[in-house]
Amino acid sequence: MSAVLLLHGLPLYIFSALLGLVVGSFANVCAYRMPRKKSVVSPPSSCPRCGNRIKAYDNIPVVSYLLLLGKCRNCGERISPIYPLVELANALLYVGAAWKYGATPSLLFYFVFLTALLVITLIDFEFQEIPDELTLPGTALGIIAGWLLLPDPFLRAHSLGIKASLTGAAAGFSIYYLIAMASKGGMGGGDIKMMAMVGAVTGWKGVLLTTFTGSLVGSVAGLYIVVFKGGGRKTKIPFGPFLALGALICILFGQEIAGWYLHRGNI
Repeated sequence: MSAVLLLHGLPLYIFSALLGLVVGSFANVCAYRMPRKKSVVSPPSSCPRCGNRIKAYDNIPVVSYLLLLGKCRNCGERISPIYPLVELANALLYVGAAWKYGATPSLLFYFVFLTALLVITLIDFEFQEIPDELTLPGTALGIIAGWLLLPDPFLRAHSLGIKASLTGAAAGFSIYYLIAMASKGGMGGGDIKMMAMVGAVTGWKGVLLTTFTGSLVGSVAGLYIVVFKGGGRKTKIPFGPFLALGALICILFGQEIAGWYLHRGNI
C-alpha cells in the first residue's frame, strides 16, 4: 500500500480506481454477511441459489458481471446489479479522496473510512442497523489517525490533532445520545456510535456539518416518501446513509464550504 505514496496525477487516480473496485467487492461481502452474523473472510463467495463457489475469474469486479450478463455461470440465477454498482461507487469514492488529498499517508486511512461509510449505508438501508464491528474500531482508529496523520478537513494546512479528534468523538457521541433520549427511540444506538467515529475523523465542526447536511437530505427524502410513496409520520427511515453522505461532503468539500461561509460573512 505504501506504493500509492509514490504516485501522482493520472497514475494515482487509476490506482485508486482499481483498488476501489477490488475493495468494493469486499464491501459487498461485508454488507451481506455482517448483519447476518457471518464471517467476512470464510467461506469463499458462492451463489446463494446453487451454492456453487465463485471462481476467481468470475469474481473480477464489474468485468465478470458484464461478461456473465449478470447471471451465475452454473445455474443461471440473476445477480443483483447492486454488486457492480457498489464496486463502482467505492472506486469513485477512492478517486475523490485521491483528488482531494493526493499521495499522502492520510489518503490510505480515508480509503478505509469511506469504504466503512459505504458498508454502513448498505446495511442500514436494508436492516436499519449499524454494526458495532464497524463503528467501535472505526472510532479508535479515527482517534489514532487524527492524532498522527489526518489534516483538519476545514483547514488543510493544519493537522487535526489528538485534542480535536477526541473532542469530535465526544461531541458526536454526546449530541446524538441526547437526541436519542429526547426522541425516545427515534435515534438508534448505531447512529450514536457512528457519529463518534465521524467526529474522531472530522472534529466537532465536522459533526455539525455532517448533522446539518444529513438532516437536510434526510428531510427531503422523508418528504418524498410521504408524498410520493404513501409513507406516514411513523414510517422508519434509516438515518445512517444520510449521515454517511454528510461525512463524505465534509471530507471532500469541508475546506471549500468553510471558505464560502467565511467569505459570505465578510460581505
